[in-house]
Amino acid sequence: MAKIADTYFRTDPWKIIEEGFDPAHARVSESVFSLANESMGIRGCFDEGGSADSLRGAYINGVYDALPIGRSYRGIIDHTHFMIPAADWLLTRLTLDGETLDPGRSDCREFRRELDMRAGTLTRTFVWHTASGKALRLTFIRFLDMIRRERAYQRIVMEALNFSGEIGVVTGLSFGLVHEGYGRCFWGETRAEARGNRLMLQSVTLASGQEVFAGAVTDLSGIPCAEGKEALLTGTVLLREGEPRRLDKRCVILFTGRHGEALWQAGLDALDAAEAVSPDEALVAQRSWWDARWATSDIRIEAADDSSESDVAAEQQGVRFCSFQLAQTYNGGSMRHNIGAKGMTGEAYNGHAFWDTESCCLPFYLFTDPRAARDLLLFRYNTLPQALERAKMLDCKGACYPIATLNGEEACSLWQHASLQLQPSTAVAYGIWHYVHVTGDTDFLRDYGAEMLLQIARFLAGRVGRGAQTGKYGFFGVMGPDEFHMMVNNNAYTNYMGKRTLAYAADVLAGMRETQPEAFAALAAKTALAPGEPDEWRTIADGMYIPVGGDGLIEQHDGYFNLPHTEINEIPVSEFPLYDHWSYDRIYRTDMIKQPDVLMMLYLYNASFPEEVKRINYDFYQPRTIHESSLSPAIHSILAAELGKMDEAVRFFGYATRLDLDNYNRNTREGLHTTSIAMAWANIVYGFAGLRSDGERLRFAPRLPERWKSLRFSVVYRGRVIRVRMEREGTAFRLEEGDPLPVVIADRDRTLTREELFIPRP
Repeated sequence: MAKIADTYFRTDPWKIIEEGFDPAHARVSESVFSLANESMGIRGCFDEGGSADSLRGAYINGVYDALPIGRSYRGIIDHTHFMIPAADWLLTRLTLDGETLDPGRSDCREFRRELDMRAGTLTRTFVWHTASGKALRLTFIRFLDMIRRERAYQRIVMEALNFSGEIGVVTGLSFGLVHEGYGRCFWGETRAEARGNRLMLQSVTLASGQEVFAGAVTDLSGIPCAEGKEALLTGTVLLREGEPRRLDKRCVILFTGRHGEALWQAGLDALDAAEAVSPDEALVAQRSWWDARWATSDIRIEAADDSSESDVAAEQQGVRFCSFQLAQTYNGGSMRHNIGAKGMTGEAYNGHAFWDTESCCLPFYLFTDPRAARDLLLFRYNTLPQALERAKMLDCKGACYPIATLNGEEACSLWQHASLQLQPSTAVAYGIWHYVHVTGDTDFLRDYGAEMLLQIARFLAGRVGRGAQTGKYGFFGVMGPDEFHMMVNNNAYTNYMGKRTLAYAADVLAGMRETQPEAFAALAAKTALAPGEPDEWRTIADGMYIPVGGDGLIEQHDGYFNLPHTEINEIPVSEFPLYDHWSYDRIYRTDMIKQPDVLMMLYLYNASFPEEVKRINYDFYQPRTIHESSLSPAIHSILAAELGKMDEAVRFFGYATRLDLDNYNRNTREGLHTTSIAMAWANIVYGFAGLRSDGERLRFAPRLPERWKSLRFSVVYRGRVIRVRMEREGTAFRLEEGDPLPVVIADRDRTLTREELFIPRP
């Protein structure tokens, strides 16, 4: 692996700490210090702005705008949509003796910034030395309410160290933020009012017509002003030497689907409710929320006596950071939101959700918060109409789920991705199967899942072809998970996932026909299901071509074995990311793999492949994978651990867990790799604990890395909480609550109860 860490942040088990401000890392820090509460997000940008390199981003989940694009051929989209920056509720300006604070130019010393993952707070402090010789200690604190998700809080503490006097303060709200990629603001008509210590704005997006209310109430006394897209309050604060002075601002951001006066009144009511709760009270509730969250999702790693404590401490910090970011990005608050590849931490990928959600994020929620997992899948059900329309654009029946979306419509203008990648549809089907298999929620399958499966199978049956020479079914002209190879035939992953999807859809409908005839009849009538369709799906599944040799080595796609070889470890670090340094067509001319393809299906359907098949394919494909996708390292780590390659497993784990903290791909500045963050959790639970959830029973195969003394975590399963403690001598399992549970541990049948079960290390 040619990539190396760019170590910048201090190691701490529960905090991310930056000591000293380095302008070269400004945007990286902004991404890492992002906060969210599922409803809204804010990058770690400076409240007071300034000249330092910055992407000032405040976002609202589900708020987007759209633009037309030229369409030259049928099947290629003619408009796209994208997340836009919304209400800037941090807007602040400080002036002392005529000098305006600008951390990029001002004399700021003792700079420290820290993200507290037990409270969801971001704190920044430094001492501002003015040209007139005054020293002012400033502390900025912010957090987004995890309980009342329309609320956000900003606190500024000012302490004059060597003077007494007045400081000028401007605080405000603004809908004037510019989308960096498009170079324009996408907010149009804005209602702005400022009365006393209250600021109110309501604005409408230019094309999508979405309307948002933003309000704030502040401790500052001053002159209110509302004009254009801004509402400001300008005043002065009297400071006395050595006495800290605090300014609080409580903000409300409301996006409800209402418009006009109805939204305005709802915003005023929400602002009244927010004003009745002090920031300190909100913070106490915030800490309680995170305490409950960490009780089921925390992973604790203890270093072995003979290992490097600093390395293990970095791993501990990394895995907690990943769990923290994922929990604040999505926690089941809405079934009309999904998980964007960057969450709400940046504008790269335009806020779009990809197939990563069902293939990589879902396990985290399945085993920590099943309700949230269900809501994620309901997003796909609520956007089924758009998937049906997309299939029509591609001259197919059924439902084709988009490769990139915020609202269910295809937003990717690159035809080779939008038209050739079938994995969003098969990932949705896999997610339905995985959810029902793990939770036993057959009501979901009856009410929602079966309809999605039927339409996905219908699409696949229309998209499949039959090889003239092999006589086998396969998918032609596709792009698999490895996006370094396009317009290929018989991609093994695509064929195998299609095979499993078609067979599962047929099984579900057969089961409904037999046990729930009324529900089946209603579904058949709603979808105009032809009597022979499920039989056709079975025929295709049974005759699907999987390019596998007698030794078990699976060819990624037709002709892959004949491609010119690239030695990936010889690529200079300076050439990453490759998309920025290699011409587009150059990437497609080698056997280099962007991310797991064959190995991805061995991960998803792990129980369906014998160990020798996993081993020969891992040994072949691992040296050819460049990990240009952030999802890649964790998949390799999980399979390496299963195969007993613990050194490789630990190495990939460190990369996956600290991908953004250590900026391995040199693109953290664009935003966090939010969906891959979920794989850090899976890397522990699926990798080192050996959890597998695709068999008849839960399976565990613990493999503790030698550098760790212990590993502790919990999983939630069908009303039970399973506590796991891995040590060098063995692994202990215990049910904290729930009925006894039959499982498989180290290939032996066991039963978990409230009494601890200790399995010695083999």
